[in-house]
Amino acid sequence: MPRMYHETFGQMNKLLGQLDKWLDAAAAFAKARSFEPSTIMSYRLAPDQFAFPRQVQIACDTVKLGASRLTGKDAPNHPDTEQTLEELQARIRAVRAYLDGLSAADYAGAATRVVTQPRWEGKVMTGADYFMEHVVPNFYFHISHTYAILRHIGVPLGKRDFLGTLSMREP
Repeated sequence: MPRMYHETFGQMNKLLGQLDKWLDAAAAFAKARSFEPSTIMSYRLAPDQFAFPRQVQIACDTVKLGASRLTGKDAPNHPDTEQTLEELQARIRAVRAYLDGLSAADYAGAATRVVTQPRWEGKVMTGADYFMEHVVPNFYFHISHTYAILRHIGVPLGKRDFLGTLSMREP
C-alpha cells in the first residue's frame, strides 16, 4: 500500500510539473497578444468559482497537505499571497520539491491514519478514505479547472500538455 500512495502522489507531482509549463505558456500567450500576464489572475470559469490563482493554490495545497497528513511529515507553508504567474510557479516548485523528498516508506500506515481538518468540525476519516474521497478528486478538480481557464482564454494547450510524457516503450 505505501507504494500505491507514493506512486499516486508521484503522478500528481508530474501534473504539477505540467502546470508549471502551462504557466510558461500563459505568459508567452500574454506577451504574444500584448496584454499583461497578471490579468490572467482574475479569470474564472463561472462567477461563483474561484479565480485562477486560487485554483492553482488549492491544487498545490491538496497534494502537499494530503501527503503531509498521510505521512505525518510537515508540509511547507504558503500564505496564499501570489499575485503573478511567477509567484504561482514558485509555489508549484516548492510543493514539487516537498513531494520529491518523500519515499514509499514514508507512507507506511497511511491507510489507517486518522485524518481530520478544522473545517470538518471534529469528524475524522481514515487515511484510505481521505485519499480516495478527498485528495484524488479534489486535486484533479482544481488542476482541471486551472487547465480549463487557460484553454478558455485561448492559451494553446492540448491533451498532451495535460498528460505530459507517457511511460511508453517497445513491447
